[in-house]
Amino acid sequence: MKRLLKLIAFVFVLPILGLLAYGGYGYWDAVRESEKYIRKADNLIANGQGSDDLGAKHIKQLILVEDPGFWEHSGIDLLTAGAGLTTITQSLAKRLGFSKFEPGLGKIRQTGFALGLESRLSKKQILALFLKTVEMGKGPNGWMTGFFAASNKIYSKPPSALTDDEFLKLVAVMISPAVYDLRADDKKLNERVRRISKLLAGDCAPTGLRDVWLKGCS
Repeated sequence: MKRLLKLIAFVFVLPILGLLAYGGYGYWDAVRESEKYIRKADNLIANGQGSDDLGAKHIKQLILVEDPGFWEHSGIDLLTAGAGLTTITQSLAKRLGFSKFEPGLGKIRQTGFALGLESRLSKKQILALFLKTVEMGKGPNGWMTGFFAASNKIYSKPPSALTDDEFLKLVAVMISPAVYDLRADDKKLNERVRRISKLLAGDCAPTGLRDVWLKGCS
């Protein structure tokens, strides 16, 4: 009986230890590469492509929509309404830590990598890298990557000079860049901007953690 219990324990514990190790590798990979990421982030900030260059009002809007608990969490947020299952840091980890991200087990490494980033980089450094690498959908000359690049390609001006409607369209498209079209009068994009505007005005709230589509603002 004791041997059977040990065998059962082994069968259940070993996979758990394997998952923890996989996440740990992600953490240490991020830590090992952290100096490189810090240099890239600092260069972006020095060249006017950091979060402060969005403007104080705009960065508050972006954070409230994309990751409302960003300034407080350490890479993971499973409590804040509207946060979803992927924080800004985890989103960045998916782009920095994988040549090709696969859901499922990849989420374990992604989370470990995000924790590693948070342990070495400042929040503003993480935001600078996020803004540089975020997918922004189709533009006039093909696929766009980077928030500042999309602002210039679509509106021919930096984010700090955008109107609220222009800025919120860029924010809105990040949730599903292949679905929305910044180049046209996209009804689906306009509807998401409408919901975001209600959220920012305090007229509604997400229905729970997973309400990233803002059904509570429909």
